[in-house]
Amino acid sequence: MSEGSGERKRSIFRLHWIGYGLLLISLFDTVQIFILPQFMNPVWEFQTIGVLVERLPVPLLGLAMVFFGEDQERGGWETGILKLLSGLCLVLAVVFLLMIPLGIVDTFRINELNNQRIEEQSQRQLDQLTNVETQVSRSTPQDLQNIASELGRLGFPVTNQKPEQLKEQILSRLANAKKQAEPQLEEARSSQRTLLLKNSVKWNLGALVGSVLFYLTWRSTPWVKRLGK
Repeated sequence: MSEGSGERKRSIFRLHWIGYGLLLISLFDTVQIFILPQFMNPVWEFQTIGVLVERLPVPLLGLAMVFFGEDQERGGWETGILKLLSGLCLVLAVVFLLMIPLGIVDTFRINELNNQRIEEQSQRQLDQLTNVETQVSRSTPQDLQNIASELGRLGFPVTNQKPEQLKEQILSRLANAKKQAEPQLEEARSSQRTLLLKNSVKWNLGALVGSVLFYLTWRSTPWVKRLGK
């Protein structure tokens, strides 16, 4: 055996073992992801899809290394493992393909949840402002000073000192705060929707790419069936 041929075989041998190591690391990560699962929870499902897609390079690289060189430098113990990994590629191709409709459905469900949460927060804020308006209408001069101080801490400074003027200014500030609530609500809703859609597009496309790559990997391993014969 020539020196070049020996070095090539050692390189293939090293790649195989590095590949197995990467697949073990990927297995540990996957098990950790599914500890205490929350199926039917759209947020958990969506984030899990994202994590699996983000970690795709590790198992794909591991498989490429394990299958490199086809049947060269193989131990007898590898026959069953390689056949298992070949079949697993097809299973993962199907799994990642099925992630896409799930990811789309979860996107709509999460968007509805976000809108509901923002609406509830906005309503609580409006209720608080309304309660303050009621308090101001019934307040003594000392109460008005306390309310003015509190508004100042919240970012709505009030400067007048005379009770009637102070009351008018406080009510004006509260009215402005109510007017600003709706634009702030729309801004928050738009910001969360944009972030959600960006992640949805990235992760669903990533799942599609992963599905195709797992399928191509499976298609490239017909030689595995000949092992052990």
